[in-house]
Amino acid sequence: MASLDKHAPIYVAGHRGMVGSAIVRALKSAGHDNLLLKTSKELDLRDQKAVMAFLAQAQPRHVYLAAAKVGGIHANNTLRGDFLYDNLIMQANVIEGSRRAGVEKLLFLGSSCIYPKHAPQPMREDALLTGELEPTNEPYAIAKIAGLKMCDAYRHQHGCNFISAMPTNLYGPGDNYHPEHSHVLPAMIRRFHEAKVEGAKEVVCWGTGTPKREFLHVDDLAQACLFLMGQHNAAGWVNVGTGADLSIQDLALLVAQTVGYEGTVSWDHSRPDGTPRKLLDVSLMSELGWNASISLKEGMVEVYEEFKKSLEMETMRG
Repeated sequence: MASLDKHAPIYVAGHRGMVGSAIVRALKSAGHDNLLLKTSKELDLRDQKAVMAFLAQAQPRHVYLAAAKVGGIHANNTLRGDFLYDNLIMQANVIEGSRRAGVEKLLFLGSSCIYPKHAPQPMREDALLTGELEPTNEPYAIAKIAGLKMCDAYRHQHGCNFISAMPTNLYGPGDNYHPEHSHVLPAMIRRFHEAKVEGAKEVVCWGTGTPKREFLHVDDLAQACLFLMGQHNAAGWVNVGTGADLSIQDLALLVAQTVGYEGTVSWDHSRPDGTPRKLLDVSLMSELGWNASISLKEGMVEVYEEFKKSLEMETMRG
C-alpha cells in the first residue's frame, strides 16, 4: 500500500457510526495523528453553511465520507423521506465543501443494496442502474447512487480525485441493535440472545429464510478504505466484500449456535424478504491487491462478546 502522510489532516465524516469509528480505529492503528472529528451536535452535516465553514477552516487533505442515515428493511420502508433527504443533503454538502476547500482526495461509501433487485449474481460494478431497485430500499439507494455519480461528475468537471467504494452488508463493533431499525445480523443477535435469557422455546424470524446475503466485518472494510485511499485513483466505484454468501436461514442457525440458543427457529412468511440475493463480485478489489481476512464465524463470536459487554455497561446502540 502506498505510504500516506501520517501527520496530514484527515476528516472522517460520521466517525461515531459503525463504519466511521472503524475507519478511525484503522487510521490510529496505522499511526495517523491528525484526525478531524466532529459529532453531529458539533457539526450538523445537513447545514450547508456550517459544513462549508468547517471544511474551509480545517483544510483536510483527505476525507472519508462515512456519514449516512442507515437502517434495515423496516426503517428504510417507513422513514422513506428521511432516508432520501438526509443522505442526499449530507453527502452533497461534504462533497461540495471538499471541492471548495481543495481536498486532495475523498472516499465516498455507497452500499451493495443500491444495485438492481434482480442484478446478475455476483454483482459487478457495471450492474448499477441496469434494472429496478428493491422497492423497500429505493429512497436510500437513490441517494447513494446520487453520491457515487456526484463524485464522478466532480472528477469530470473539476478534476477532483473523489473515489467511491461499494461495501456489502456490514457487521461489527458499534452496530445498531434496535429491534426494528437494525440490519438482519444485529437484529438476530439481539433476538436470539433475549430468547436464550428468557428461555423462549421459539424464535420467529422475518420472511422465508431463503434470500442469500454476504457479510463483511467493518474492520475489514476500514482496512479496505485505507488501502483505496493509498492505491486507487480511478472514476467509478469498487466493490468491497468477501465474495461469499449464505442464506438467511443458515445465518439464523449460525447466530443461534454462537449465542447458545437451543430452541426452535421458525419463519414468518408474511414479512418481506427483500432482495433475493446480494453477492458482490470482488474481482476488481482482488486485482488491486486487497482481500477480506475476517471470517463470518470468527467475526460473529467477537461481535457477540462485544454485544454482551455493551449490555452490561448500558452502552448498546438501539
